Amino acid sequence: MKKWYQIKEQAAGEKRLWFSWYVYRIFGKKALYLIAFVVTFFTFIFAKEIRGYSKKYLTIISPLCGIKPSIINQFRHLLSYAFVLADKVEIFANKFDKSKIKFASEGERELFYEDFYKKKGMFCICSHVGNTEVMRSFFMNSGFWPEFRVNIFLSRTQSQVFNSFISKIAKKLPINYFYIEEIGVNTSIKLKESLDNGSVAFIAGDRIGENLNAKTFEAELFGHKVDFPVGSFKIAQLMEVPVYFVIALKTKGDTYTIHLQKHNFTSLEDMEQSYVKFLERITLKTPLQFYHFYDLFKD
Repeated sequence: MKKWYQIKEQAAGEKRLWFSWYVYRIFGKKALYLIAFVVTFFTFIFAKEIRGYSKKYLTIISPLCGIKPSIINQFRHLLSYAFVLADKVEIFANKFDKSKIKFASEGERELFYEDFYKKKGMFCICSHVGNTEVMRSFFMNSGFWPEFRVNIFLSRTQSQVFNSFISKIAKKLPINYFYIEEIGVNTSIKLKESLDNGSVAFIAGDRIGENLNAKTFEAELFGHKVDFPVGSFKIAQLMEVPVYFVIALKTKGDTYTIHLQKHNFTSLEDMEQSYVKFLERITLKTPLQFYHFYDLFKD
């Protein structure tokens, strides 16, 4: 069973990324979308392994949402991911139009902002569904208060080229980067200090780190067994700040809808299971925005 960090990056060479960046700056996002389509087309033809993982996922969810695991839907699945990557470039360049972002419900929005402006810190557990960077765009370069930071957890080994590229174009933004392979006591202390100053943290709850000793828990997703990382939820619990599950789904055109669920957890296990149910429920709203192109399902 191949893990996500064992899958080689596709179409993410440094030169290609910088080319895309300059195309966006000169010709705009429509031109960037066109390039994304062309790159995806050739990637799809030659990346048999990725097509296989997409087909497996679509076969699993087909009875739940009616989307067939056809070759066309496999291509649409990968193309959706390519367009999200194009949006990420715009977001980290701080050029994304925030008026195109809305919340799924007014109640969720009010609760989120109420917690945020208390300046007690917030911990957001996100996923590889949709585009969480849209959520982060609310906070980048907004000048809320001097100590405010967006704390982001990344993988140092996987997507290294893309992470390096993003850090260069977003280097002036109030962002602290942490690496999931290096989470320890010092990370927790630094993160806690930042959150106590009213900052926000983002970590994915749906991918296991490369550390072979990382603890996991097993849960059913779409009726199939999947391993999830305990660490993402454990660190959220340790921070003692409001915890939100967050997914931002792309809707019509360039617009996004943010889905939130505040978790008033009674135990670590309760938070883990609540997150999996949230992930499943929101994914089924737009199944092609589920970006796990590897052997996620154990059975």
